[in-house]
Amino acid sequence: MGRVAAIDCGTNSIRLLVADVTVSDDGSRWLRDVHREMRVVRLGAGVDATGVLDAGALERTRAALADYTNILRRKGTERVRMVATSATRDARNRDEFFEMTRAVLGVEAEVISGDEEARLSFAGAVADLDAAEGPFLVSDVGGGSTELVLGSWDGVRADVEAARSVDIGCVRLTERCLHDDPPTAAQVEEAVAVATGVLGEAFAAVPTARTGTWIGVAGTVTTLVALAKELPAYDSAEIHLARLPIDRIREITDRLLTMGHDERAALGPMHPGRVDVIAGGALVVRTLAEHLATHGVTELVASEHDILDGIAFSLA
Repeated sequence: MGRVAAIDCGTNSIRLLVADVTVSDDGSRWLRDVHREMRVVRLGAGVDATGVLDAGALERTRAALADYTNILRRKGTERVRMVATSATRDARNRDEFFEMTRAVLGVEAEVISGDEEARLSFAGAVADLDAAEGPFLVSDVGGGSTELVLGSWDGVRADVEAARSVDIGCVRLTERCLHDDPPTAAQVEEAVAVATGVLGEAFAAVPTARTGTWIGVAGTVTTLVALAKELPAYDSAEIHLARLPIDRIREITDRLLTMGHDERAALGPMHPGRVDVIAGGALVVRTLAEHLATHGVTELVASEHDILDGIAFSLA
């Protein structure tokens, strides 16, 4: 089918996947990675409080996108789709973002709904799982939002049963509640209450009691797995499809909440752009874990394949 590119611009990071897509006679689709990259640009910094995209954040995003555009040209990409999620959905000056992306990339960026974000994440996340382990609950903890989607996978097609996006993520929760470093006990208590309340909307909309396997995607989850495995450096091959018991999620979250910035930065697999928000993200993941534990779910499966792969599949 040719070479495609997917760009996902979220609250915390902007990511690129260049891949070759193959579609078989039975409709199944396969991706072969050509290039995969992530940069932390913190586009959504301050949006929760101010309602606007910061000029510095727009410039960081523009610079990353300019580099990505050069990569697309060198790799001979035929089709490109760029989606923008939580930060741009919420910003009053999002037209500035659209004008910039159009000028740099040459195509229109799409602001997708939270539910569409969830469905794309699901399609990317389940492709390497055994269909017999379903139904699958995919959680995507981003910078400004978290998506939950429940569905099945028959080895060829993904069938989504229910999905919901809510406005809580590692950046949003950190900016709202975790003001000290490390945060105080009162701040942690407030953050837990906020996360529990916001995620309650998703739990009401998605029948999580039917979960057969819980899959976590995106940087917060993959970083937690890397820390649990005590990797000296981030290694996606070690992380993809690794299983993390819920008790370890609790332990790692508690540890991160007691560490200062320099201690977190010194952890081998920690990306510099996640140092100041990883504890907030871990709290969101732990809140999900506590809820799912009541339904007999005992572990989280990490996937390195997520919305980027779903976007690429959508171009087939």
